[in-house]
Amino acid sequence: MVGSGVACGFVSAPAWPPEPPIDMPPPRTVWVRGRGELFLRDTGGEGPPVMLLHGWMASADLNWWAVYDTVRDAGYRVLAIDHRGHGRGLRPLTPFRLVDCAADAAAALRALDAAPALVVGYSMGGAIAQLVARDHPDVVRGLVLSGTAQHWQDPRTRRAFKTMGALGLTLSVAPRTSWRAGLRQLGLPPGPHTAWVQSELLRHSARDLAEAGRELGRFDSRSWLGSLAAPVAVVLTTRDELVPPSKQRALAQAAKATVFETPIKHLEIGWLPEEYNPPLLKALEAVGDRRAAQVA
Repeated sequence: MVGSGVACGFVSAPAWPPEPPIDMPPPRTVWVRGRGELFLRDTGGEGPPVMLLHGWMASADLNWWAVYDTVRDAGYRVLAIDHRGHGRGLRPLTPFRLVDCAADAAAALRALDAAPALVVGYSMGGAIAQLVARDHPDVVRGLVLSGTAQHWQDPRTRRAFKTMGALGLTLSVAPRTSWRAGLRQLGLPPGPHTAWVQSELLRHSARDLAEAGRELGRFDSRSWLGSLAAPVAVVLTTRDELVPPSKQRALAQAAKATVFETPIKHLEIGWLPEEYNPPLLKALEAVGDRRAAQVA
């Protein structure tokens, strides 16, 4: 009996349904020849398109659920793709590569006739967004980078990324136990929202998550970031404990970006929308108007 606390002679936890915290934008599957079926959220509408690129170990919904309505209500058409191996993203038989994720996002924009778009990348999505602007400049009208960096080549981070094999093995052998323990460490108490988060995390490919971590350890845009043609803005997470603000400032300087600050930690994007969403809208406005971005 669900919710009774006792079943068949042992104590059981409530079985909350994995219901999302909001009515998510309509799902859309875009078939691209030579790539496969790409999963996106798409609010539709006639406004300027905004492509949201999520971070590592997230999905479009986990990363952006508290952003969707705000950006849509500001007059934009919101698109958000699940990257390979994450959420409902592609499961190809090839190794995970950030350049392939960038090509997927560009292909989706072309297939939907939504290019050029404002491309927003958070954390790993910021690395992917940089690659979209470098390799597919025709689909990018403006670039917003947040909670991200030019590289993760410092010794401390490289040592952490070397443990990716162990991470992949743990998630493959005991995914439910592993994710439950991780959410406990983050301070998320058992409840309906945590049940939804865990159910979304269980959609991931453990192998691809591990390889994505290795890819981030290899990523380095320092030699080419300053040459991007699109205007760039940075939403800088000033209390970020995972991507230090100093690395974010270095990225902004290299990209000649307009900077908008928000006092949140790396994983608080979904919990403090009142702090994150206003500077995000300002950043979108800045890169959406090339003249305004140049004056700033």
